[in-house]
Amino acid sequence: MQIGMFEKQKSNDWRWSFKDYPKEKNGLKVFSCFACGGGSTMGYKLAGCEVIGCCEIDIKMNDVYVKNHNPKYNFKMDIRDFNKLDNLPKELYELDILDGSPPCTTFSMAGAREESWGVKKKFREGQAEQTLDDLSFVFIETVAKLRPKVVLMENVEGLILGSAWKYVQKIHKRFKDIGYTVNHWLLKGENMGVPQTRHRVFFIGVREDIDFSLDKIDMGFDYEPITYGEIKTGKQNPMNPTGQYYKLLLQAKPGDKSIGDVNQRVNNKINGFQSYIIHDDSIVPTIRSKPDIIDLAAKAYISKESIIRAQTFPIDFNFLNNSYSNISYVCGMSVPPIMIKRIVNRMIENGLLEACR
Repeated sequence: MQIGMFEKQKSNDWRWSFKDYPKEKNGLKVFSCFACGGGSTMGYKLAGCEVIGCCEIDIKMNDVYVKNHNPKYNFKMDIRDFNKLDNLPKELYELDILDGSPPCTTFSMAGAREESWGVKKKFREGQAEQTLDDLSFVFIETVAKLRPKVVLMENVEGLILGSAWKYVQKIHKRFKDIGYTVNHWLLKGENMGVPQTRHRVFFIGVREDIDFSLDKIDMGFDYEPITYGEIKTGKQNPMNPTGQYYKLLLQAKPGDKSIGDVNQRVNNKINGFQSYIIHDDSIVPTIRSKPDIIDLAAKAYISKESIIRAQTFPIDFNFLNNSYSNISYVCGMSVPPIMIKRIVNRMIENGLLEACR
């Protein structure tokens, strides 16, 4: 569906529950790698796909995934180990879509970037150390192993900025080397009916024998922005009134977007830029794995319910642990379901179902 130049769509599907999954499936079978809490899995299901399994290294995250999505095939392991398996079910070699969101902190503009490339990192869950900047290529090895008809890979906006562009060039070459045509798009959540300014790069690859042209896909989305005031709900998490950030917040001006802006102006210091300040008419910034978004009027971190809404998770999602930090972590590490729903629906509108028959 093409959107008129001056016409914006209004999104209401960011608030949903598991009962809203379509009763009829479209026949597309999907397997998800780096599945986290299943954000992408829910997006595929909302678009009518069948997600038959996942691969996830994080033990706690995998437990959350299994509880909510009941996968037919569940591989709780490093994707490198998954790629070595020689006894995979036949169904995994007949996929319509292989999905993957390789961990992306090394490319984030908020991280160390170049300094962390090639360096091993261990996450808080205690799994084995691993380098992260090469995981996109490890995932492409998975593509080469399973040979799905279509592959969708997600990463942070920082991947296409600055010296990280060399990785994008290598990604395109690797896909071509294994027999896939590929394109990539920078998509913005606030333009897709997601109540969050989450900007992500999506690579879509198509096996060369599949009659599906990426050039025909219009990935332009023009939804009305959804403000924090529209999704705000629940009990907010009060800040410590004796803490440094609270004191800085009291000195915030209308143009300040973060504690860092205040800190730089008041103290000439450059820390606190990842602690965002928002108002009811703001759009929630990217949900990260720890709570760092402050409602200026309330002098409090936004509620866990608001985080769930901003991430477009269903209202009946089971986080297993309903603590503020756990909900933030699961949401922050996952893909907003509505983003995937939009992408898959756009591909279906451009002939994906027919190409996969």
